Amino acid sequence: MQKFYNRGAKNTIITLAVLGAFLLGIYVDYHNRPEIDKVVGISNKENMVAAEADFSSFWKVWNTINEKYPSADKITNQNRVYGAITGLVGSLGDPYSVFFSPDDAKAFEEEIAGNFTGIGMEVGIKDKILTVIAPLKDTPAYRANIKPGDKILQIDDTVTSNLGIEKAIKLIRGEKGTTVILTIFREGEKEPKEIKIARDVINIPTLDTELRKDEIFVIKLYSFSANSANLFRNAIKSFVESRTDKLLLDLRGNPGGYLDAAVDISSWFLPKGKTVVTEDYGDDTKPEIFRSRGYNIFNDKLKFVILIDGGSASASEIVAGAMQDHGRAKLVGNQSFGKGSVQEAIKVTSDTLLKITVAKWLTPNGTSISEKGLMPDYIVDFAQGDAVEKKDPQLEKAVELLLAN
Repeated sequence: MQKFYNRGAKNTIITLAVLGAFLLGIYVDYHNRPEIDKVVGISNKENMVAAEADFSSFWKVWNTINEKYPSADKITNQNRVYGAITGLVGSLGDPYSVFFSPDDAKAFEEEIAGNFTGIGMEVGIKDKILTVIAPLKDTPAYRANIKPGDKILQIDDTVTSNLGIEKAIKLIRGEKGTTVILTIFREGEKEPKEIKIARDVINIPTLDTELRKDEIFVIKLYSFSANSANLFRNAIKSFVESRTDKLLLDLRGNPGGYLDAAVDISSWFLPKGKTVVTEDYGDDTKPEIFRSRGYNIFNDKLKFVILIDGGSASASEIVAGAMQDHGRAKLVGNQSFGKGSVQEAIKVTSDTLLKITVAKWLTPNGTSISEKGLMPDYIVDFAQGDAVEKKDPQLEKAVELLLAN
């Protein structure tokens, strides 16, 4: 067997352990930046803002509520302020920028810690419709046969046409043992259908490995979680010990996670300093480039294929895009989801948060992930009947490529 890794870097597998971080439930993708107070000096800007905007209508509505609305005294002034801020953020027209009131902020922080109940799926807005990015393996949504690309038309009795992502997630989540009814429309079917799902504690799966009889080593990565970088390191160690040169990374249905984990995983295959992803902040701000840490233990003898589909999003698209642009792997499957925006969580007060989009992700060649996602080198559809017949044409194509001379 030809050597497919650099002998000098072999010990890196045993000694290196880099932890990423992961946001559960809604998978907000941002990395640990030094905390920046973006509101310093705001009091000095009040006069400037007042000169540019007419606030008389705001105060007229405020006073009209006090005068006309039944039981207006039961709504605290602070809650009205929270509502106004929510509307202010909503004016951006960005489904991923959200203000969290104290109760919502607490729920968000529980998701970060991984302590939440729900049905276990990632959702996003696609073509202005609430859409399933991917269900997580062995969760209630997965067992209920929710599929990537399913359009969620209704949550219980609430129509989703004008519903933001955070509000939708709040409706879907709930106490363990309770149920939620999703009305979904699936491409290829004539009518929407209702799916009733019992909520449960969500345990996020991370990674499985398999050495196939044809000597293809498969890493199935389900999420970019807090320990995914370390688990991937162990998987790479097992791959090298298997003494095969054929690697298949399955990112189908992986909705993403933390940027740091994506950079760490990409670093196993790229020389130090090579671009993994660029955060583009717009015309007036210098972009931030995230580069390989240079673990790079594999030489050009490595045969490497990555599977993606419409459920591959954010961090999955970063890894797959970096490998494709640098010529390290071939992509097989369907076009990815296209979740390429970066959110930063900012403390507004001690008990409120603003999650705001600050940048877009670009692949090393400058392709915006947000625009259309990634296009595979080999487009292979997964037909409805394939699952029933236990066929996987995407996997079959990947195997064909890996076994080719």
